[in-house]
Amino acid sequence: MSEQTHMKLELDDIQRGVLSSRPTPYAATYILFRIDDRAHGRELMRRASAVVTSAAESMSPLGETWVSVAVTYHGLRALGVPQESLDTFSWEFRQGMAARAKALGDTGDSGPENWEPPLGTPAVHVVLTALAPDRARLEAAIEHARPAYHRLPGVTAIWRQDCYALPTETEPFGYRDGISHPVVEGSGIEGSNKLETPLKAGEFVLGYRDEMGGVQTPQPEVLGRNGTYVAFRKLHQRVAMFRRYLKDNATDPEDEELLAAKIMGRWRSGAPLALSSPHDDPDLGADRSRNNSFLYEEDDPTGFTTPGGCHIRRANPRDASVAGVPRLHRMIRRGTAYGPLLPEGVLEDDGADRGLMFAFVGAHLGRQFEFVQSQWVNDGVFFGADDAKDPVVGSNDGTGDFIVPRRPVRRRLPSLPRFVVTRGGEYCFMPGLSALRWLGDLEG
Repeated sequence: MSEQTHMKLELDDIQRGVLSSRPTPYAATYILFRIDDRAHGRELMRRASAVVTSAAESMSPLGETWVSVAVTYHGLRALGVPQESLDTFSWEFRQGMAARAKALGDTGDSGPENWEPPLGTPAVHVVLTALAPDRARLEAAIEHARPAYHRLPGVTAIWRQDCYALPTETEPFGYRDGISHPVVEGSGIEGSNKLETPLKAGEFVLGYRDEMGGVQTPQPEVLGRNGTYVAFRKLHQRVAMFRRYLKDNATDPEDEELLAAKIMGRWRSGAPLALSSPHDDPDLGADRSRNNSFLYEEDDPTGFTTPGGCHIRRANPRDASVAGVPRLHRMIRRGTAYGPLLPEGVLEDDGADRGLMFAFVGAHLGRQFEFVQSQWVNDGVFFGADDAKDPVVGSNDGTGDFIVPRRPVRRRLPSLPRFVVTRGGEYCFMPGLSALRWLGDLEG
C-alpha cells in the first residue's frame, strides 16, 4: 500500500474544484470537448495541467476563481489510456450515466432518449469548468484557459452552458442555495456544519483512506492518486408548476411558504426548520456561520419539525436513525443556476429553459451519488416511508404523496408531479495535476 494513504492531502496536486465550496454570488461556464485526434487530445491535457487551479491555491490572488478539467471514460479511451488501466476505474464510471439512467430515476421525460445532445453520448470526452464570483472574473478565467484548447483542430468544443447567480441569489425555485458543504480531513477548508465530524479524505479524493478504512486508486497510481469522480447533470426545473402546486395546496400565501419550507426542510431564506420552526428567520438564513449547524436525532427524531421525507433530510440524514450509515453516503454537491428568472408571481410556464447544473464530487460513485439517488431520493424505505420519493427532485409521476407530520392529524400533499427533469449528464474522472501531465505524455 502506498505511503500516500497515510500522508496529508497533496493539495498542490488536487484540482481546486474538488474541495472548495462554490462562491456566492457566482458565475460559471461548462464547456464540453470531443477529441478527434489523439495527439491533440494529449496536448490539451498537457496545457490543461498549466491552467487548472490547484487546491493549494485557495489563498491565492485568484481568490474564489478556478478552472477544472474532467475526462469521461470515452475521453480516457480517446487519449489512448491502456485497457488494463481503464479496467481499474469504477464500474459505474465505465458504464456512463446514460447506461445507469434507470437506477438513477432518469426515465420518461428524464430518460436519455430525451436528453439534450450531445449529453450522455460517447462524443463527450472532456469537461472544462470555470467558476468565479462574477462575470468579469469568469471571463478572465476562461481567457486564461483558452490557450489550453486554442489552435488544436483535433479537439472540438461541442457544447457550452453558461450559469450565473440569479438576482435573488437563489436557485430557480426560490431557495437560498449552496449552503451545505462537508469538512474533509486534511483539506484546511472549513465545513458548513460545526457539529459534523470531519470525513476521511478518501471519501472524496482517490488514493487516501476512506471511512471504511479502504483506499480506492485507479492504476497506475500516478493516474488515479489525487483524482476524484464527478457526476455532472443538467436539471431543468418546472418553476411555474412548482408554484402552482404550492398555491393549489395552501390556504393562503403564508401557508404556501410553510409548505415550501416543509418539503425542502428550509425556508426559502435558507433558514433551516431545525433552527427556526415555526417561523422564518431571514437573518439566520443569511448567516453562513449558523444556517447549517444542526442535527436531527436529539431534537427531532420523528420529523415533526423537519419532515423525514423533505429534500434536505433525504439528501443528508445527518445523525438521524435511518437504515444505513449516513457518513458512508456523504457527498460534495454544487449547483449553479442557468436560464432566465421566472418573474415573481407568474404561474404559467413561459417555455424558457431554466434550472441547475448539478455537480457531485466524491470517490465512490456507487455508494455516494447512485445510492443517494436510488435509495434516498427515489425511495422512502430507509426512513420507513415505503416508496415515497423526494418531493422536490424525486422522479414523481403524479401518483405519490408527501406527508407532513403534524399533531393531532398529519397533513397530506397529494399527487406530486415531477418538478425537475434531467436534460442530460455524464460521469467523469477529475485527475490530479500530475495525472493530467501523465495523460499528456502518453505514447502510442
